[in-house]
Amino acid sequence: MSGGVDSAVAAARAVEAGHDVTGVHLALSANPKSFRTGARGCCTVEDSHDARRAADVIGIPFYVWDLAERFREDVVEDFVAEYEAGRTPNPCLRCNEKIKFAALLDKALALGFDAVCTGHYATVVRRPDGSRELHRATDMAKDQSYVLGVLDERQLAHAMFPLGDTRTTKDEIRAEAERRGLAVAEKPDSHDICFIADGDTQGFLADRLGRAEGDILDESGARVGSHEGAHGFTIGQRKGLRIGHPAPDGRPRYVLDISPVDNTVTVGPAESLDVAALSAVRPRWCGTPPSGAGTYTAQLRAHGGETEVTAELSGDELRVRFAAPVRGVAPGQAVVLYDGTRVVGSATIATTERARSLF
Repeated sequence: MSGGVDSAVAAARAVEAGHDVTGVHLALSANPKSFRTGARGCCTVEDSHDARRAADVIGIPFYVWDLAERFREDVVEDFVAEYEAGRTPNPCLRCNEKIKFAALLDKALALGFDAVCTGHYATVVRRPDGSRELHRATDMAKDQSYVLGVLDERQLAHAMFPLGDTRTTKDEIRAEAERRGLAVAEKPDSHDICFIADGDTQGFLADRLGRAEGDILDESGARVGSHEGAHGFTIGQRKGLRIGHPAPDGRPRYVLDISPVDNTVTVGPAESLDVAALSAVRPRWCGTPPSGAGTYTAQLRAHGGETEVTAELSGDELRVRFAAPVRGVAPGQAVVLYDGTRVVGSATIATTERARSLF
């Protein structure tokens, strides 16, 4: 129970369905702030109090479990290391993989519980042979299956998502919370990265990795500006380049490449972002791994759309080719494959093949 409306309603629905439910709030910060700032951040002392009050109203036991050290090692340090290497990670996927459905689930099973129940919008389908599949939420507008694409079949066997199979709007979820007497009914949703409450990712990284002036180059290799650390940029970024003068053709410039080795950032026009194919590593399958080449749809960002692809697993490397070029694909992101509404699995993007050469 994060202290938000979704997890509170999920807990209430689980109780209503006849389950024996215990509320758990994860303390993920060694020094949590007392209060959250609007919709930014989470895991504050205020959030834990909101979760406790919701548990009291629902009538279930409530505990706070301290997983701050594990979260720091598996999520925060991984996030910093990925940016230092010039990649763009998704900490929400890593948290689901390493914390909520690993550290938390393992502790829950050891204590005799059967499943971890969360407020994610996704569905788990049980097949006739007893195996589980992860599917998109019934309401595509709220679907969160992308950030759950790291769950394997064992984890899915111990996962519950009570909000995933109902066509209810967020306003209706809030109305349900109000009917149930839950004070979190009007609480803002959390946005941005939970451990960067002020939203200043560049400042967060600079504090941990330092500042080192480097060059901003165009596609020809000409210097067009400077920066204070290549780790502060992401592929596809347009704002915050601070070049100070427009491109010769007057068109906006975007980050095309990040080189941590020589601390340079390459910028250029939007069409240079087009990616035709990618390779991805560390695949995780929501069931049986695919064999041979197949046609799927792929999602590349938590709030992105689907695109048609062909994909093939070669050893531990997933090779994906797009039916039409896509933009803004960065190493470190996750590619999640779908077969209809079923989540096939995910992998971490290692390299991309541009539709046109940068150099």
